[in-house]
Amino acid sequence: RIILTSFGLDHPGIVARITQCLSDSGVDIRDMSQKTMEEFYTIIMIVDITNSPKDMKDIQADMNKVAEELRIKIYLQHEDLFQAMHRL
Repeated sequence: RIILTSFGLDHPGIVARITQCLSDSGVDIRDMSQKTMEEFYTIIMIVDITNSPKDMKDIQADMNKVAEELRIKIYLQHEDLFQAMHRL
């Protein structure tokens, strides 16, 4: 599983564009949390790439294109790395 985090200035279409890109890559969204505070938003997703024909590097490249297009930040981290970082 992969942890996807995204943040930036809020505007219409962010969630739609991110989820469409994930769907196009065969990625399953397992859980999602979204928060908007005034003009800022954050999204955290747990996604499963097991059935995707793409690996994490390819999905990150796709997300980088989406981030550039929407002028936001999108980061992917493998769940194991994320958990290891937060155990310390």
